[in-house]
Amino acid sequence: MKHAELVTFGSSGLDRAAQIRGDLDKLAQAQAHPQARCLLLWRGKPLVQGEALDRLGLVPMDHDLVKNGPGGSIEEPVFLGLSDGDPVFAQDISEWSPDGMDMSQVGGFVDPSEQQHPDLPQGYVFAELRRIMTRLSAREAELAAAAKAVIGWHETHRFCARCGAPSEVSQAGWQRSCPVCGAQHFPRTDPVVIMLITHGDSVLIGRSPGWPEGMYSLLAGFVEPGETLEAAVRREVMEEAGVPVGSVSYLSSQPWPFPASLMFGCAGEALSREITIDPVEIEDAIWVSKPEMMQVFAGEHPTLLPARKGAIAHFLLQNWLADTLD
Repeated sequence: MKHAELVTFGSSGLDRAAQIRGDLDKLAQAQAHPQARCLLLWRGKPLVQGEALDRLGLVPMDHDLVKNGPGGSIEEPVFLGLSDGDPVFAQDISEWSPDGMDMSQVGGFVDPSEQQHPDLPQGYVFAELRRIMTRLSAREAELAAAAKAVIGWHETHRFCARCGAPSEVSQAGWQRSCPVCGAQHFPRTDPVVIMLITHGDSVLIGRSPGWPEGMYSLLAGFVEPGETLEAAVRREVMEEAGVPVGSVSYLSSQPWPFPASLMFGCAGEALSREITIDPVEIEDAIWVSKPEMMQVFAGEHPTLLPARKGAIAHFLLQNWLADTLD
């Protein structure tokens, strides 16, 4: 697919500079660099700024929240890489508790809330990444996705999976090492297939319970151990919708840090249009023609809403409608 890496969170050419991660001297130099900046995260929400919340709120490495902040899932900044030669880090301050703020929407599927820390400039707020992801530049979207995913991994992997002892951060945040048994643990990424299943000029879409009313997307599911992407596509579509799939091809991928997946966009040809959903897996599945999907994307459909803008499902459907999948 010619436009594969134009997907949100697609590669922006960030230099991750992995050779610096294990070099304490070079890492210290990077932290002391006059142009070094840090992306703060609070409960998975990156710090953003601007009237449209379209820029990351990067702060200097000597900011008090970086040096002496309330802490979170990792005790030290994660080195994300070099952006145009300048070092960029990420730090979690999730232990901060906003005073007097309504927290009921934090962590929800739709979170419109914003949190303003008193030690940050006016207009710098923590916002849900899914809400603002399409507003960021490709570079800043990649930085935010990497930061959210790796910090989220630290939150759930503080203990050695082999012996249970508390593990320690190493490799500038890209590894955890066990001081007891010597095991080394690395950030986890879960492979997920998301399927553009077509039959003639129609595409198969479905919805999960709890989604906003009318919202549908492409079917998706986790790849199981010992399984190819093609096999996962056929199994997941059969399990969720009871539709047999023949030919399968790869289209594009997307890092999806909610919490830590890599979405493999695939195209599949359905061998039947008959649908039998598994209500445990999904709430509904339907076939939608290309003209009808054009209505959906134009916001003119009476009942259907498009997949979330910025998600690979939206990207694949958009390219399907434009005949630019090749």
